[in-house]
Amino acid sequence: MSFVLRARRLLSEQGWLDDHQLRIEDGTIVAIEPIPAGVTVRDAGLLCPAYIDIHVHGGAGVDVMDDAPQTLDSLAMHKAREGVGAWCPTTVTAPLDAIHAALKRIAERRQRGGPGAQILGSYLEGPYFTPQNKGAHPPEWFRELDIAELDALIALAQGSLSVVALAPEKPGALQAIRHLKQRGVRVMLGHSAATWAQTVAAFDAGADGLVHCFNGMTGLHHREPGMVGAGLTDQRARLELIADGHHVHPAAMQLCAHCAGERIVLITDAMRAAGMPDGRYDICGYDVEMHDGIVRTAAGGLAGSTLSLDAAVRNMVQQVGVSPEEAIAMASLHPAKLLGVDDELGSIRPGKRASLIALDSKLHLQQTWVQGLAIPL
Repeated sequence: MSFVLRARRLLSEQGWLDDHQLRIEDGTIVAIEPIPAGVTVRDAGLLCPAYIDIHVHGGAGVDVMDDAPQTLDSLAMHKAREGVGAWCPTTVTAPLDAIHAALKRIAERRQRGGPGAQILGSYLEGPYFTPQNKGAHPPEWFRELDIAELDALIALAQGSLSVVALAPEKPGALQAIRHLKQRGVRVMLGHSAATWAQTVAAFDAGADGLVHCFNGMTGLHHREPGMVGAGLTDQRARLELIADGHHVHPAAMQLCAHCAGERIVLITDAMRAAGMPDGRYDICGYDVEMHDGIVRTAAGGLAGSTLSLDAAVRNMVQQVGVSPEEAIAMASLHPAKLLGVDDELGSIRPGKRASLIALDSKLHLQQTWVQGLAIPL
């Protein structure tokens, strides 16, 4: 299948191009070229790379841990309707057999494909955390790090385990980080009481960055910079950011952008209530309440988000003041680089997949294409 997409402005790797078009064949971009004189039709106001959400628990009323057969299909379509072309279904702390079942479902869905956003791999968030900054994760299911157990998870995921999150102060954490990196798995640090020194030691061992920076970790203090301080100042660290203005104050989002703009990876950390009306839901086996789009536990703590990635991009522009192209890169090229898929996804250039979005002048989504296929919104 061959077709052309014409845009008033196209975001290339070199910046914005006015009145350019993409030539697409079999789901791949084959050329970027000026629109011929006299052609007035435009398919997009702004044509940009589709977003990549590496950290997603749920949405549209379903959760990655649900064993219903259509769960991942429903979520993939839900994400595509938010401008996401690729994503990582993310597990939560739970009994090990429930985690095993979720990893198997994700691996099978990734292999067979299906509608909506493409699954890049699974993201294991828990059970290798510590209780001081547990968030909504049930500490009774936390586990110690064991190399044989990690290898079993990798095998069970059939090569689809993309990210493991862990607390770097746990016994054996540095050995586990080195082992996971040797197996091609990214390692993010979070839900932890680690010090600055423990966090830097984990980066030295090969850890890739922080899970939802500022949330679920030791904060920045002038005498103990903590995990946040290590992440902001260590140029090796990529920082996941939930840019909803609730999980992280806009001033802290601005601090993050000043210190680590090129290292920010926008995520949603969305749970099943995303895209749904206010009411009662559950996460990690706990009942939670959503009011005005904010989900809290009975104790008042935040429990995942209902953020969409297109809203996160707008928030970075409107609340933080970064340029649209910088914010879009935080939701596309930066996550692609973290996962090592930036040769195929994350920007617009010949040879890459035609995973694209059309935005209006205020960065609201108009259309999503996944490998050249238009997704009904």
